[in-house]
Amino acid sequence: MINQAKAVKLIKIYQYVCDIYEEELQYHCQRFTNNNRPEFTDQEIMTIYLFSVSEEQRYKIKHIHNFAKNYLISWFPKLNSYVAFCTRLNRLSGALKILCNTIIQAFIPIECSKEFSLLDSMPIITCGGKRIGKVAKEITDKSFCSSKNMWYNGVKLHSLNHYNKGTLPHPESIVISKASENDLNVFKENWSEIYGRTFFGDKIYHNRDFFDNLYSENQITMLTPIKGIKGKSEVLKQRDYAYDNLYSKAVSAIRQPIESFFNWINEKTQIQNASKVRSFNGLIVHIFGKLTACFLKPIVNP
Repeated sequence: MINQAKAVKLIKIYQYVCDIYEEELQYHCQRFTNNNRPEFTDQEIMTIYLFSVSEEQRYKIKHIHNFAKNYLISWFPKLNSYVAFCTRLNRLSGALKILCNTIIQAFIPIECSKEFSLLDSMPIITCGGKRIGKVAKEITDKSFCSSKNMWYNGVKLHSLNHYNKGTLPHPESIVISKASENDLNVFKENWSEIYGRTFFGDKIYHNRDFFDNLYSENQITMLTPIKGIKGKSEVLKQRDYAYDNLYSKAVSAIRQPIESFFNWINEKTQIQNASKVRSFNGLIVHIFGKLTACFLKPIVNP
């Protein structure tokens, strides 16, 4: 059994999941078989997963199932076997992705800026770079992570966040791509149509010609630390050093909270470690299930 405080949180998560399930999620996990109304419901599976990750820090499916079997069986008496639980959970990958986006959009703090946004990405690692990646080849490949100074197989998690002075930025949109995908290409595909916004990114987003054209079309400005120019003379480097250094520090200071945001997510859910994932759907569950668990606070503590 769990204590009363956690029981209240469990009930709130279950109630929220059921409400969203009736509104939208059911259309992303419909069954066209005679077993379209199982005794152990989709809502219960998602509730167990989200509660175990957010409140019990159980990150592996095996640990989540064992916790439910040992401590939540009175709440979920129809809990099925570990293998069946994994299979059912993986089938809910699309629903968890929708649930994640729904929660993110529903609980944007009113203090968040509508004019300034922060951009960055972090690796989700399915295996080390010395090995051959065999999981979810549709969306994973091999790349080098400069911040960790390592080669890895996996995907990249890209996040566009509202700037919120003095606290962690709140995500506006989250996208995953292959590990080797350039961050600027992801921006062009997903966020270049936003009108009248100032973005703060790292040097990977530096492309003066592209953003000059984008400013004339959509009033979009991209601010990044100063990127060195190949072949620039030492005299010009010394002349511009003070300005470049101060400007780069100012931009980096504004965008630093998104790095803290990624660190917070990883500490709370260990999302970067996807070495136990064995399928495409399992990887989607791993990413969006754990992201959803990070943003349950407005539900359990309104």
